[in-house]
Amino acid sequence: MIKNLIFDFGKVLVDYDFFSFFRKYVPDQERCKALTPVIYNEELQHLLDREEQPFDVIMEEWISQNSEFEKEIRLFIEHYPELVTKEIDGMNDLLRRLKAEGFKLYGLTNWCSKVHTTIRQFEIFKLLDGYVISSEEKVIKPEPDIYHRLFDRYGLNPSECIFTDDREENILGGRNVGMEGIVFVDARQYESELRSRFL
Repeated sequence: MIKNLIFDFGKVLVDYDFFSFFRKYVPDQERCKALTPVIYNEELQHLLDREEQPFDVIMEEWISQNSEFEKEIRLFIEHYPELVTKEIDGMNDLLRRLKAEGFKLYGLTNWCSKVHTTIRQFEIFKLLDGYVISSEEKVIKPEPDIYHRLFDRYGLNPSECIFTDDREENILGGRNVGMEGIVFVDARQYESELRSRFL
């Protein structure tokens, strides 16, 4: 019996947009095009998600490796929370309905410590009964340990949980530790799959 619904944060509960951010703060198109892969890349995102060093230390080292973009990277640091633009359409209402039906709702996210600014900004996070954040655990999805941290912290049985994430590899990571999942597209698709496959 499914009792617990687990949600990724980015692209599931809230949306973010690196490209609008870059266009806003780096209006020169050629400069923006050159900057984008410097900041929007997996190496930096994994460093920030795991945060084995503080956010500011990681970013200062990144500046030292990309000194030609120091001005723009400092703008990125200063305005980082602005990357998150809104709640995902339909998810606030859906979470409220699922909670009213008796499900426990939890979060499991790869995100740096700046996530707490986002959590304070958006009402949807108040609907969660708890969450695990990669930067606080120093492990990231899809590593098995981060899923176990969630189960252990809140006393969850993986077989009673359904996880949703926009990245298939993270769903597979959950499945490998006994938790079924749904690759998230939008609120309507998620609810349809949840009810037809698992409830």
